[in-house]
Amino acid sequence: MGQDGGARKLAFEGTTPSERFPIYTRANVGEVFPDPVAPLSYSFAFVTPEGEIGTAEMGFRDAYVRMGAFEYDEFGDTPEFLGVNGGYCYLNASIMRLFGERAPGLSAADIDAQFFGAQPGIPPYEEAPGDVRPDLTAKLAETFGWALTTERLDEVLADEAMVDELRAARPDLGSMSDRELMDRWRELTDERYRELFGRHIYITMLATLPAGIIGSVCEALGRPEDTLALMAGVGDVESAAPSMSMWELGRMVTTSPQLTALFDEGVAGLAARIAAAAAAAPQSDASDFQKRFEEFLYRYGSRGPNEWEVREPTWETEPDLALAAVDRMRLSPESAAPAGRNAERAARREALVAEIAPMLAADPEAQGQFLAACRAAPIFMAGRERTKTNAVKLIQEIRMILREYGRRRVEAGHWDEIIDYGLLTTAELEDTVEDPLAHRDLIAERRLALEGLSRLAEPFVFVGSPPDLEEYPLRSAERVVPLTSGETLQGLGGCPGRARGRARVVLDSHDPSSLDPGDILVAPITDPSWTPLFVPAAAVVVDVGAPLSHAIIVSRELGIPCVVSATGATARIPDGALVEVDGTSGMVTVLESP
Repeated sequence: MGQDGGARKLAFEGTTPSERFPIYTRANVGEVFPDPVAPLSYSFAFVTPEGEIGTAEMGFRDAYVRMGAFEYDEFGDTPEFLGVNGGYCYLNASIMRLFGERAPGLSAADIDAQFFGAQPGIPPYEEAPGDVRPDLTAKLAETFGWALTTERLDEVLADEAMVDELRAARPDLGSMSDRELMDRWRELTDERYRELFGRHIYITMLATLPAGIIGSVCEALGRPEDTLALMAGVGDVESAAPSMSMWELGRMVTTSPQLTALFDEGVAGLAARIAAAAAAAPQSDASDFQKRFEEFLYRYGSRGPNEWEVREPTWETEPDLALAAVDRMRLSPESAAPAGRNAERAARREALVAEIAPMLAADPEAQGQFLAACRAAPIFMAGRERTKTNAVKLIQEIRMILREYGRRRVEAGHWDEIIDYGLLTTAELEDTVEDPLAHRDLIAERRLALEGLSRLAEPFVFVGSPPDLEEYPLRSAERVVPLTSGETLQGLGGCPGRARGRARVVLDSHDPSSLDPGDILVAPITDPSWTPLFVPAAAVVVDVGAPLSHAIIVSRELGIPCVVSATGATARIPDGALVEVDGTSGMVTVLESP
C-alpha cells in the first residue's frame, strides 16, 4: 500500500459507513480502542465472519431502543453505531447527536460537549428527515424521569455479582480440552457480552442527563466553574478503587527496607523477585506484600492498557504493569493520599449544593430538578464506571481462556506468541482446534499488518466515506511546533484545581518510570491503566477526552487537577518544561522551557 505494504492483509476491509448517519469520530472511542482492532475482536464485537452484526453494535442498539431514543427499524443490516476503518474503531457522532436532539432538555451541542470535548473537525448538526420524533421524545422523557428519581441501579449490581461469581468459579483451565476451551469462551461471549455492553451504554447515556442539568443551572447562575466541583467526590467509583488499593501497597513499601530494596532494583521482573523473597521468608514483609498483592490482582487483575482488546495484557497477566504504578506511588508524600483528596472534593460538592439550591427558590421546578440531578449524578457516574468494570471483568475471563489455548499452541510449536489467537477471526480460531497449524502464515501476515497500521495517523473525523488507507500519513512524519515560555494550550477542564510542575510526557503506561511525585503527567489517552499514575502527579494533561470519559470521572474522585482535549499536548508540551495547569479553565501554560 505504499507506506506499509502489509497493512491491508487483515481479516477485514472495514465496516460500511452509514448513509443516514455519516459522521464518524475517534473521540471517546479512542480511549476504548486506542490501537487498531485485532481480527478476533472485530469478528465477535463488530461483524461476524458470516456477515452478521456483532455483539458490541447490538449492545449499542439495545441501549438506545431501551431508552426510547430509537426504534430497531431505524438501523440497517451493517454496523452503524460503531465503525472500523483503516483498522481503527470509530464512534458514530451522528447517531449520538440525534439522541441529543430527540431528548427533552438536551441538544446535539450538549452531546458534543459531554462526549467529544473540544476536538476539531466535527461539523455542525443539520436536521434530516425523520430526525424529529415526538413519540420517541415522550419515551425518553419517561426514562429521564426514572433516572432522576431512582435510588439504586439494581441491574448493575446484579451484573457485578454475576461477573464476580464468574471469577470465583473460574474452572481449572489447564485441565480443559481444547474443544472445551473454545466452547467456554464462545458461551461467555454469546450469552453475556451483548447484555453487559448494552447496559454500559445505557447507563453512560443516562449519565448525560444530570450532568447536563447541573451544567445548565451553573451557567444560568453565572457560575460555570462550579459544574466540575458538583460532579467530583461522588464516591463508590469502581475505576478509582484500584488506585486507592495501590496507594496502600505503596505505603507498605515505604515503611519496609526489604520491599524498598526490591523496588529500587527496578520494575522489570519485580513481581518474580517479590514472590521469590516471600517464598524464602514466609514471615517477612515481602510475604505480607505478596499476599496483599495477590488479593489486589484477584479483584483488579482485569484492568490494564487497552483492556477491551482480548489480546492485550492486563495486571493479572503481567503483574509488573501494576507494580510500575505502585512504584511511582511509593515515592509520593503522605499528603498525596487519594482518600483524603476525595473527602475534600465530597465536602466541597455538598457545600455547593447547599449554597446553590436556595438561589433557585423562586422557581421550585428548577430547584427540584437541580436537587434531583445532584442526587442522580453520583449514582449514574459511579454506575457508568461499574458497568464498564463489569464488562471488562467478563473480557478478562474470556482473555484467560484464550491465553490458555494460546499457551498450548506455543508450547507445541504451532504459534510464535500466546496472543496470536487475537490475529484470527472466530471462525479461523475454530479451525485450529482440528488443525493447529491452520492459518499459521496468515497469523504472521496479520501481525505485520497491525504493526503497519499502528504506525499510521488515522483521521480524527470523517464524514461519509473514510479516506483511502494510502492517504494516511505516518505518525513519525507529523510535524508540530513545540510550545515555548509564555505560550498556552487550551483544553477542556476535567477536574478543578491549579498546579505547577515539570511536564513529563509519558506515552506508554507500561513504563511510567520518568514520572516523579509532583510532576505534571502529559499522556495521550486516559484509560484505567493510566489513572493510578494520576496519584503521584500534581496534575494531568491529556490529548483527548471529555467530561464523561471514565478517567475524567476517576480524576475527580482522586482530586487531581486535570485538563483533557488538549489536542497535541504530548507533542507540543516539551518534556521537562515547567508548566501550570488550570483544571477549571482547561488552560495549560508553559512557564519555562526545559
